[in-house]
Amino acid sequence: MSGVEAIPAGRREPLKRVLAALDSARHVVLTTHVNADGDGTGCEAALASYLAARGKRVTVVNPTPFPALYRYLIPNQEWIAEAGTRAANAALADADLIAVLDTSEPSRVGRLARALRDRTVVVIDHHPPAEGAIPGITLQDPTASATGELVYDLLRAGGLEEPWPLSVVEGLYVAIVTDTGSFRFANTTPRAHLIAADLMRRGLDPEAVYRRIFANVPLRRIHLLRAALERLEVDPELPITWISIPREVADALGVTSEDLDGIVEHARSIEGTEVALLFRELADGATKISFRSSGEVDVNKLARTFGGGGHAKAAGALVGAPLERVREEVLAATREAVRSLERPAPDR
Repeated sequence: MSGVEAIPAGRREPLKRVLAALDSARHVVLTTHVNADGDGTGCEAALASYLAARGKRVTVVNPTPFPALYRYLIPNQEWIAEAGTRAANAALADADLIAVLDTSEPSRVGRLARALRDRTVVVIDHHPPAEGAIPGITLQDPTASATGELVYDLLRAGGLEEPWPLSVVEGLYVAIVTDTGSFRFANTTPRAHLIAADLMRRGLDPEAVYRRIFANVPLRRIHLLRAALERLEVDPELPITWISIPREVADALGVTSEDLDGIVEHARSIEGTEVALLFRELADGATKISFRSSGEVDVNKLARTFGGGGHAKAAGALVGAPLERVREEVLAATREAVRSLERPAPDR
């Protein structure tokens, strides 16, 4: 026995439908959201290994390049085809099923949204459902600590043979440990810890994963952190902090989207902060915003105002406008959200 309690009742029927779709497929393309993170890529590694073991052809095609930090999780590098390449286009044309992981929003799969039309699609996601979601066979549960938890349940329900491959074990652990902030964030649940314990029983080495993911930082990221902290600002009246990374700073340091992971947490960690924001100016002039909440402000709602989304305490958005303008608009909306939570003092 794994020591993990039974799969939650609400997931059982969706799991059956997803497994049936996967079992009937010949060639499955796996994808996740733009700027893939540890949850999306970890799920891809685990699910790809499961499908390959069942004799399926598998191709991973993400809308943006597969992150170098997580590439080691994929046991066969030939499974990865970068979007826009001949190999990716051929895989998308040949596949009889596309599995979208860690998002259900068409805008979040970028250039691949077009490929989902008139196709058999499976969606596995732990974000809150949104209007206009990707249609398909869906396993979606916002109570899951990470999409990795849902894929863990899927592989258990699918009868993955023992012993589980290391690519499955590490992929699922990376998915959960990164999305819970190393089990620090509000989405950490008792079940998340039980799953981690089960993965350790199956051969996971947490220290090895820590060294690989968190203690193997390129020097440019340290320079980026210094530049970020130099640009940290605090609202003089409201519990809001933010960091801005102009294009010229990112270009000078050779910053990648992976290097930005965790930077916003330095703003959130400041005493009294309720909402933290990270603004990054991109090469095309657009601005990427990361939203984090430490309290009652629902940053998912804030992010949706700007065409993004995510969780109540962690969300993101991409706005096709210059950093200065976007920052002004986002800060105004954030101040309004914070003020709306202020309660009048009781009469004395």
